[in-house]
Amino acid sequence: MLRKRICIGGNRVLLLVPVVILIFHAFSAKELLRRQPGSRSSGAEKRKKIDHLLLGPAAGEGRSDRLHCRGTKAMNTTAAEKLKNSFHTADPVALVTVFIAYNDSKPTDPVTVGNVSYSKSERSMAILNIFINFIKISMPRSSVIILTDPISELKLQRDMVMIQPIKGEYSRDKLMLQRIRSYIAFLEMRLQKQEIRTHYVFTDSDMAVVGDLSTIFAEYPNFDLAVTFRNNKEQPLNSGFIAVRGTIEGIQRAKAFLEQVLKIYSSKFGRASRMLGDQLALAWTIRSDPNFDARRFSAGDAFVDRIGGATVLFLPCSTYNWTPPEGAGQFHGMPLDVVHFKGSRKRLMVESWNFFSSSSNLSDTLCLVLRSGRTKYDF
Repeated sequence: MLRKRICIGGNRVLLLVPVVILIFHAFSAKELLRRQPGSRSSGAEKRKKIDHLLLGPAAGEGRSDRLHCRGTKAMNTTAAEKLKNSFHTADPVALVTVFIAYNDSKPTDPVTVGNVSYSKSERSMAILNIFINFIKISMPRSSVIILTDPISELKLQRDMVMIQPIKGEYSRDKLMLQRIRSYIAFLEMRLQKQEIRTHYVFTDSDMAVVGDLSTIFAEYPNFDLAVTFRNNKEQPLNSGFIAVRGTIEGIQRAKAFLEQVLKIYSSKFGRASRMLGDQLALAWTIRSDPNFDARRFSAGDAFVDRIGGATVLFLPCSTYNWTPPEGAGQFHGMPLDVVHFKGSRKRLMVESWNFFSSSSNLSDTLCLVLRSGRTKYDF
């Protein structure tokens, strides 16, 4: 009887051995995944952003219409060659952006890029200055106009840079709503002053202009305003780039169009006044036109359509408002005119300018952006 009990007990132990092994392997696999560079983690590790560039493969390798990179060296002709041949007699173009210098009382740790450490307010000013720097390289004859709150303590002395105060509500939770109001007020000022010889491109300040945008107005001579689109069902339009033709009719029609966007924004998307509401209102305004065919967003080619009383040019984000790859990055080929360092790509914008300052090569700089744009950074 004793021997039988021992055998039964031994069998139970043997039955537990596979279970113990499975549990051990499960914990080992979990620990291995946790330690992988691209794996998901919890707590502080999950929230921590990278404080240095991480280089990966450049998207589009092997395709003839893409930028080819060997390390950070461009191997084919791209934006730099286009830039050399782009300077020609054309109407003047001004770049317009909304910028607010917020006074943050909450202390934050400085962030270091290269040999420079930045406080939170200094980071915003660094991005603004780099925005201007790239314009001076790509469009040296163009002016920059900064729309800001009259009470903002914005101090900036740069050649061909004008600060234009416009009254409004510039708090962070109302900024995107106020941005459209500021655009409308600015266009009204141009009409009142009869300043109609200059074309305007309204952009976010976290963009790098790496091509001559004046070619848009020569290549597409019949539009009143231009917006950028992408193949995104929920948010097909990005409001970070809006071009307006500098004629009386162009400015009037663009102003009326933006007033309609503002009306939709306030009535339907007011809760998204901090972000995204402007893009949703812009898409609603265009899609509500009964003759508009939204299927053209998926084609990726520029097209012109009549929306209300304005002739609207739709430009692909892949060229005029491209974001470094984050998931479904919109980079499809070259040449590339505008890089949008939105979200957690601000460090990459600073690093890109530092790289360009040492190399003086835009195409090599774009290779750096392509290879390091998939990471969330801390700047």
